[in-house]
Amino acid sequence: MSILVTGGAGYIGSHTVLELLQAGQEVVVVDNLSNASPVALKRVAELAGRQARLEVADIRDRSALRRIFDDCRPAAVVHFAGLKAVGESCDIPLAYYQNNVAGTATLCEVMAEVGCKRLVFSSSATVYGDPASLPIREDFPTGATNPYGRTKLFIEEMLRDLHTSDSEWRIALLRYFNPIGAHESGRIGENPNGIPNNLFPFITQVAVGKRERLSIFGDDYPTVDGTGVRDYIHVVDLALGHLRALERLEREPGLVCVNLGTGQGYSVLQMVDAFQRINNIAVPYRIVARRPGDIAACYADPSLAAEELGWKAERGLEEMCRDGWRWQRQNPNGYAGE
Repeated sequence: MSILVTGGAGYIGSHTVLELLQAGQEVVVVDNLSNASPVALKRVAELAGRQARLEVADIRDRSALRRIFDDCRPAAVVHFAGLKAVGESCDIPLAYYQNNVAGTATLCEVMAEVGCKRLVFSSSATVYGDPASLPIREDFPTGATNPYGRTKLFIEEMLRDLHTSDSEWRIALLRYFNPIGAHESGRIGENPNGIPNNLFPFITQVAVGKRERLSIFGDDYPTVDGTGVRDYIHVVDLALGHLRALERLEREPGLVCVNLGTGQGYSVLQMVDAFQRINNIAVPYRIVARRPGDIAACYADPSLAAEELGWKAERGLEEMCRDGWRWQRQNPNGYAGE
């Protein structure tokens, strides 16, 4: 039996595929490669000493999905595929609903048809919107502030309805905070198209000389230094959270919803300072206007993940900064040219 990973050639997906292969699992990746590179999976195979099977397909393509499921008969699905930029979602909301919500509905329909009813879903802390207090617990009210966050919230609700209608489904909803860093080998990492939407790859691209300076969106938030505070988590810790979730679904029925974060918030300026200090490199920056949809602060209470999954983030800020910089330094143009 295999594990099917949608979006498995992407940033978090490729790190999770590597951990699955190293744990002895057979892995089938379904990815349309719209925001990912097959080179990532080639390097994953080099690191793991074995290969994931890649099927280039879109999760909205029912007939392609059905063919793949009939062929590989997966025991479970880890679902990463989807559009993921907050700003872009405000400009093209229908594309986000079509890709993320409709795509997930199609995926679940095909899973039900073939009797595969174990799903780990890549949700997001954006479902909490602007939280009334911190740290954020899973029982906090939800209310996303942008279309991207709303797609994640709608999918969560859809999956809850699915589980209520058919208790054979075993579902894990993993609400990620802010994944950064890269595999310690420096062979796989975050490879954004164009100008990065997230802070950390923007920092590393400035450090490597790809961009002139970092833009910091707003310094007038009610935080320690006026810049936004986020819970940054090492991507390898996040990947391992998916393995713990799969183990949980194998062990017991039900639907589980947990935060995957460290419980520690850092401001943008604290992150820039830490990156410069740890890697001994300058990152010039400028303060620009706030971005629509951004909130002041967001960090997790991760205790439920420890209780439900036996998972805890192990890697600290130093490893995040070192590993992320190693990837960017060794791959200044990401996977391009290979």
